[in-house]
Amino acid sequence: MLDIKKRLQEEITALDYELHNELPKEIRTARAHGDLSENAEYHAAKERQGYVNARLNQLKQRLAEISMIDFTKIPKDRVGLGSRVVVLDTKKDEEITYTLVMTEDTDAAKGMISTSSPIGRSLLGKDVGDTVKVTLPGGTKELEIIKLQTMHDLAV
Repeated sequence: MLDIKKRLQEEITALDYELHNELPKEIRTARAHGDLSENAEYHAAKERQGYVNARLNQLKQRLAEISMIDFTKIPKDRVGLGSRVVVLDTKKDEEITYTLVMTEDTDAAKGMISTSSPIGRSLLGKDVGDTVKVTLPGGTKELEIIKLQTMHDLAV
């Protein structure tokens, strides 16, 4: 969690520097070339300025949302953010391990799924022995939770 906040803050710092230092110089340089209506450098710099500004606002909003998470409210005995869950795909008779993470840390190849993904949402609040049905684009999966470690267990 702290890693996500750090990464977001680093990107905010870099984009803030670009917005307030580099882009104004590029715009001034491009303006010095004269006619702005046909000045590709000027238009590219202004377009980049709009993108950077929008991305900065997006990142600041996400950082504020993450800062509001109350870790004391994440369950100690049920699936929640940070949980490692071993499930049995009852149709394939195959065990799969998922770790429920925030959107920024999603990596399906490593079993790190977002709490807002279809599988993540279906597992939230469940306990060992519970079975969930998940509707995915490829069909429906039935998953039985066979092992659970919450973020509180993993932090020890």
